[in-house]
Amino acid sequence: MSHSLESISPIDGRYAARVKDLSPYFSEFALIKYRLRIEIEYLIFLKSLGLPQLTDLSAEKLEQIRVFIRNLTFDQAARVKKIEAVTNHDVKAVEYYLKELLEEKGLGAFGEFVHFGLTSQDINNTAVPLSLKEGLTNVIYPELLDMIHDLRQFAKTCEGIPMLARTHGQAASPTTLAKEIRVFISRMEDQLPFLYAVPFRAKFGGATGNFNAHFVAYPEIDWHEAGRDFIENHIGLSRSHPTTQIEPYDMLAAHCHAFMRLNTICIDLCRDFWTYISMDYFMQKVVAEEVGSSAMPHKVNPIDFENAEGNLGVANAIFGHLAAKLPISRLQRDLTDSTVAHLLIALKSIRKGLSRLEINRQKIATDLDQHWAVLAEAIQTILRREGFERPYELLKELSRGNKKIDQAAIEEFIAGLDVSQDVKNELLRLRPSNYIGK
Repeated sequence: MSHSLESISPIDGRYAARVKDLSPYFSEFALIKYRLRIEIEYLIFLKSLGLPQLTDLSAEKLEQIRVFIRNLTFDQAARVKKIEAVTNHDVKAVEYYLKELLEEKGLGAFGEFVHFGLTSQDINNTAVPLSLKEGLTNVIYPELLDMIHDLRQFAKTCEGIPMLARTHGQAASPTTLAKEIRVFISRMEDQLPFLYAVPFRAKFGGATGNFNAHFVAYPEIDWHEAGRDFIENHIGLSRSHPTTQIEPYDMLAAHCHAFMRLNTICIDLCRDFWTYISMDYFMQKVVAEEVGSSAMPHKVNPIDFENAEGNLGVANAIFGHLAAKLPISRLQRDLTDSTVAHLLIALKSIRKGLSRLEINRQKIATDLDQHWAVLAEAIQTILRREGFERPYELLKELSRGNKKIDQAAIEEFIAGLDVSQDVKNELLRLRPSNYIGK
């Protein structure tokens, strides 16, 4: 048995524990199970169509095989791989294995109706989108929603904290910490409907999509309607029609693009939180036995946000390649597509990073109080309201350059203005901490 230290991919080595929940959907073992699942469901469906040759096919024994496949073990899947070593064809190996299961149940006479009239892509382009649908529904979507929930809860702890904003990296009109976090929440939630709206499409139509073999064998059956019924009502996917030998992958590309937009928002979040940590706006909870640097004992590094950013970048690179590559196939078929993703690792890293943050209220308040120049916008706006001549230019002259602009400088400036005392009092009530809008 191989050791995780022998893995050539960090997903199967360093990050194996984080992605283990995806194994039932995206491992090779899972692919074998999903292919077998489609094959047995198809055989059961053929019997339901009333084909005379399947009249005596035992529904009870088919159900036993269905349950057996749902509980398939690694040793049983290894038998499929052993057959594949001979056939050099993965889907044919699945077909032969199911025929073996029929033989064991005394149903060998019906073996030729396994994979009847199908091509390998009828199985692949059904098994893979089904695994994708169930993997996203059961693992990725919940993790994504949990991450958004964690952000929302963290934003609540940031309520009432005025914060210096920075546009172009420079001190700007104050904001609040909670609002800046809610910007990311809103952006992510805006993308969810687009993600959920993309259908999971399957191709099912024989060697070139026309059910040629099916119609020649049973011309009285409307096979396109039967195929739609099988895919939509028995498997739970949406049937693509018309197609070539393969599913066009346009909807898979749409999934990739939807995740790319979400990932880009998450990268933006990671970089902002990383920057806030570097500014000491957030402190990181110390874990006693962890080491931040092999040379500098004091360091506690923002590794979770760095890890998330890196994995999101890899995920987007792969999503981008797949979205551009998969919908393009040479004529009716080629063999150059494959998939992998780092999204789950990134989502878990963001959640872990959030759980370790503590707000440094004193640092945020001190930083804000050291930038009274941000009131220039407020003052010039009130002066505009009062009809004061060229207030923007006046404040520009006051606030730019190397001059220290503190509370005393602002109060001295206000005292010298030719405006009513009521306006001066209004201006004097301004503070960087209360100039935060709503």
